[in-house]
Amino acid sequence: MQSYDVSALMAQTRKLASDYRQQTGHALPVTEELARFDAINIFGLSKIEDREGVDACDKVGDETKRDAENDYYLIKGRVIFKGGKARQKLGKLSLAAEWTVLLMVIYDPDYFPVQIYSVKRTIIEQELNNLSQGNPSDNKRGSMTIAKYKAIGDRVWDNSGQT
Repeated sequence: MQSYDVSALMAQTRKLASDYRQQTGHALPVTEELARFDAINIFGLSKIEDREGVDACDKVGDETKRDAENDYYLIKGRVIFKGGKARQKLGKLSLAAEWTVLLMVIYDPDYFPVQIYSVKRTIIEQELNNLSQGNPSDNKRGSMTIAKYKAIGDRVWDNSGQT
């Protein structure tokens, strides 16, 4: 079995996705995998393979935290292209899964992360509930705009390495 350097593969994936977008005007569906890879590496999280709808948790082996104190992360990514839709949405989140925090990774057109936002699940559920009580047709898919997630969340990382 051949072993690959995953970091090198992700670098190639970024380049390929960017080149493909420039040549065709279409995006390759690689953002979610890049987002998981980047968030896990940036924050030193433990990847979770066997829990549907949960991507990572706080570092395994952290003796100072009990299981109940660990956060479980749903990680989503979105590339912001110049001239794209003004009201970009992140997409529907799986509320059936047992994640506690959403990490939203924002990418530049070259598929490099520029910002990461953290939003607690309780805040998201409250906002979705508020939206559904207003005009339900505005929120058919149970999703919110990127701007809304930014407004209710905390920027926890940016490409300068400062928050």
